[in-house]
Amino acid sequence: MNNFLIIFFILFAARAEAQKVDSISFNLYTDSLKRGVYNYINVDGKRSDGSYLPLTTDEVSFTSSCGRWDGNSLIIDSSIKQDSVVITATLSANPGIKKNVTIFIKKTDTNVRLKTEKELLDEWKAKGQRRN
Repeated sequence: MNNFLIIFFILFAARAEAQKVDSISFNLYTDSLKRGVYNYINVDGKRSDGSYLPLTTDEVSFTSSCGRWDGNSLIIDSSIKQDSVVITATLSANPGIKKNVTIFIKKTDTNVRLKTEKELLDEWKAKGQRRN
């Protein structure tokens, strides 16, 4: 029985070692950041077995040239005048593994007001009445 436990722990330790993150990379959903909203910054970790794992602030720490962090989200104040942000992600388990990326800040405000359901229904109803 003791031999079985020893073999089990050796195999478990070898498997746990295979799950270490060897490198990190940014996997961004956008090419620019917006002011005044939560901009999610996705970082993936490549494991030694070749698989990828999305990382959170439990595994990686973030710094940036401006803005404030809430988990993996960078919030850029509307008063910031810079045209880009430099973001650094550092693997918590191994601070020697880090990546930098420069992301531009969107220059124009695209927060267009969307019509409500009632406004759309009223508009469609009016169009239908004009046809008759």
